[in-house]
Amino acid sequence: MSREPDGLAELLPQWHRLRDAEGGEPLRALLAVIAEQVDRVRDGVEQSYEDWFVETAAPWVLPYLGDLVGYTPLPGYERVLARGLESGGGAEEARDRLAEALAPRSDVAATVANRRRKGTLALLEELAEDVAGWPARAVEFSRLLAHQQPVKLYGSGTAAVNARRLERGRLVDVREGAALDLAGGPFGAVARSVNVRRAGSARTQGGQSPAGVGLFVWRLKPYHLTKAPAYCVDRARNLYTFSILGNDTPLVTRPVPEPSATHVATIDNVPAYIRRRQLADRLSDYYGPGRSFTVWRDGQDEPVAPADLVVADLTDWRYRPKRGQVAVDPELGRIAFGSRSAPRQGVWVTYHYAFSDDTGGGEYPRDRETPVSAAVYRVGPGQRYQRIMDAYGQWRADRRAGHCGPDGLIEITHSGAYQEQLDFDLDPGDRLEVRAAEGTRPVIRLLDWYSNRPDALNIRARDEDGEAGAGEAPRIVLDGLLITGRGLHVAGPMGAVVLRHCTLVPGWSLEPHCDPHSPEEPSLVLDRTTACVEIERCVLGTIEVIGDEVGHDPLPLHIRDSVLDATGHDRAALSAPDCRHAHAVLHAHRTTVIGEIHTHAVEIAENSVFTGALRVARRGVGCVRFSYVPPGSRTPRRHRCRPDLVGGEEAARVRPLFTSERYGTPAYGQLAAGCAEEIERGAEDGSEMGAFHDLYQPQRLDSLRARLAEYTPAGTDAGIITVT
Repeated sequence: MSREPDGLAELLPQWHRLRDAEGGEPLRALLAVIAEQVDRVRDGVEQSYEDWFVETAAPWVLPYLGDLVGYTPLPGYERVLARGLESGGGAEEARDRLAEALAPRSDVAATVANRRRKGTLALLEELAEDVAGWPARAVEFSRLLAHQQPVKLYGSGTAAVNARRLERGRLVDVREGAALDLAGGPFGAVARSVNVRRAGSARTQGGQSPAGVGLFVWRLKPYHLTKAPAYCVDRARNLYTFSILGNDTPLVTRPVPEPSATHVATIDNVPAYIRRRQLADRLSDYYGPGRSFTVWRDGQDEPVAPADLVVADLTDWRYRPKRGQVAVDPELGRIAFGSRSAPRQGVWVTYHYAFSDDTGGGEYPRDRETPVSAAVYRVGPGQRYQRIMDAYGQWRADRRAGHCGPDGLIEITHSGAYQEQLDFDLDPGDRLEVRAAEGTRPVIRLLDWYSNRPDALNIRARDEDGEAGAGEAPRIVLDGLLITGRGLHVAGPMGAVVLRHCTLVPGWSLEPHCDPHSPEEPSLVLDRTTACVEIERCVLGTIEVIGDEVGHDPLPLHIRDSVLDATGHDRAALSAPDCRHAHAVLHAHRTTVIGEIHTHAVEIAENSVFTGALRVARRGVGCVRFSYVPPGSRTPRRHRCRPDLVGGEEAARVRPLFTSERYGTPAYGQLAAGCAEEIERGAEDGSEMGAFHDLYQPQRLDSLRARLAEYTPAGTDAGIITVT
């Protein structure tokens, strides 16, 4: 039988089908319902067979398979599954993600094999990868402790050191610069004095003890940019930054897979920051196509030769390379050419940088759908269109001539910079999407094109009849873009404005040390529009709403898994001009807001962090739940928010602390190690509040600690040390 709805009907004799058609096909409709139930039964039977194998079993079956071999998931796993089964839609998807974090499939599958390798350093590193998804380096601290070497006395009175321990517990050798450069980290071989604090202490972590083992983990992920333009910072055109925004960005290693299961990770197997001395000693291991970074100049097909590269400290740009040389500083992400050999046709770079998650513009994979009826216009080198507005103009012409439907798709196929004034004027019924192609991150640089009016990316809805209800309101989607120099300006009777995986640089652009260039300027202006704004996995600056509070309802604003950054806790992240209440209704899910919120109402705010005051005009509707709200805020009713559950001096302790609050730095928006546990585990499901909630880092950390306790030898104290 077929899985098609009409599969059973097609098996009927032709005579019955003809009689059924004469009567309006009631038998065909009945058989379609029966076929649907038959398919459900068949799928259940097939899945029952798949549930016998850990590779294909359903998530809820994994704990039961693990129980057969003695695998025990973390406490609370059953409650998470029960709660997820009672819900549907997005709640079920969130249940699956959390279940995978608490009982990873690979961890269950490897339980028996791991027990045979209990106590080995390579196993501890594998556990970090399988359980938490973090690259790791295991270090046995007893080999790094400074101690007295055994001495043997011979008849001649000469002393000799026992050669069996010459390489253990060595003090500093000032002649070994490479070893000194790695001292204090997971790859340092310089001995230290004993530290009696336990490596696994929950208060003050130690580790340098005879029984200590440290598991150094890298939580930041390596992301790559391919053949992207560098940024020139001087008029002589010989000083560049790897980042097109002109800010310093440290380069990270492109991790190389480990050759075997018994291999202990080296600095090449983890996304570690590249040091100057390390790069100078091993340039060929880090530079070139397929490696950590590559530099091209003047449009040449071949990259700059390794023989022409010199590693230098380009702080304050004091170092000047000789003619024909190219100086690279991996710790700052800077490039310098000789004064008489500056590139004339530009510089392009491929490099890797570090960040927490798939948020904002990037070349990482993204889930998106292409409408079947959409007319596709591709922009980029080798494509028909070289400019975005050329593709947009062609779509407008085809639309008005009737050559295509209302769906238009402009796909940018290259991680280049597009410097043009973008004005999208949409008619009723238009549905336009401007997106980055898979594996690209195009940059839209909005420059000073006009002296008498703003230069923002304009999105306007035109109503030919002069009435907002004349037709279906237009819709626009921006996906995978990085927009710098100016912000977005939306006006007119728009239906929806969707931003997905985009970066609207907070403060428009960056200074060299990642300070915002224009911290007071908004990234998104909603000017007398009726648009429903949806923001998903984005990084953006201030949102300013200019609305008609008398003639129109407040516009809905949905923000999910994003960072809304006003570049300061005392600046307005969402407001109307002059810091008045925005005529908008906010829906915030798993969002980090750096700044104040002044809005008409908050329908829902959950699992979010607000570093500035949250002030709502209409408190009778909506709810704020499992979020951090600063004292003195005016909000709708709250449910289990922080610091409401604590009082007095504890309220000052329970506040969000970030590793960095400046966009452009690797740890931007990441909760700091000293952040209060009420924030780190204050979300509804025990994860952290804010934009990186779905990483489930607290659960992964707990699961890894449980596995370390299970697989480290008796009497050994193992601790987790976060490098990034």
